[in-house]
Amino acid sequence: MEIRWGVWSARKYFLDKMTLGDLVRAYFTYYAIMAYLLLAVLSIIAAVAWNQDTVMSLFAAALVVPVYPFIWYLLHRFVLHGRYLYKSAATASLWKRIHFDHHQDPNDLGILFGALYTTLPTILVVTLPIGWVLAGPGGAAAALASGLITTCFYEFCHCIQHLPFKPEYEWLKQIKKLHLAHHFHNEQGNFGITNFAADKMLGTYYARPKDIARSATVFNLGYTAQEAERYPWVARLSPERRDEAPRKTDTPEAA
Repeated sequence: MEIRWGVWSARKYFLDKMTLGDLVRAYFTYYAIMAYLLLAVLSIIAAVAWNQDTVMSLFAAALVVPVYPFIWYLLHRFVLHGRYLYKSAATASLWKRIHFDHHQDPNDLGILFGALYTTLPTILVVTLPIGWVLAGPGGAAAALASGLITTCFYEFCHCIQHLPFKPEYEWLKQIKKLHLAHHFHNEQGNFGITNFAADKMLGTYYARPKDIARSATVFNLGYTAQEAERYPWVARLSPERRDEAPRKTDTPEAA
């Protein structure tokens, strides 16, 4: 269930019509971001209270930083872009919410953010075992805090990638360019958001659109009209669908 309150209760936000200032206000008042930040503070307090080994707890927190993007790559490539969730009535609405809608309209900020009921369990499953093995309950809390803060950073960078905004830093320009190519040129590559090491390791990285053919399914992720006839549950929830192939002019200015 999505929670909308305050400035989110009466309106929707579209990144292509927002400024950086608009984004900052919307970002810090979105319920999931507020939940991540609150839980991160509580986790830091718990890490201090339950601390048994400061060095190993800090190591656990640091280890989460490179591990998390790799886990995200696997989820993005094999779950969000997998074609099995929409084939069941039980999971079709979940797939629609967690990724189909975002590719249908990458500018809708409310569906760009991950749904808390899917992201939070993932963060817990990834971080708690790492921290617990290395440093017990204090390490688990430290790793969780690191995962939550990493998620906040990741979500903000993802917003910037879709905002009509030219970043000052080369690194941010580059990840924005790569992510826009994923959305508007070929969705079968560049699955990373802030880190593309897994793409390079596993053969899905492309630096320039001309390095890979344009995909006809960047907006529907392979849930074509034919698939919709066979597996109708997502289509029933999506009266207006974007099925056309992308044009070169669809790609927003990256930097």
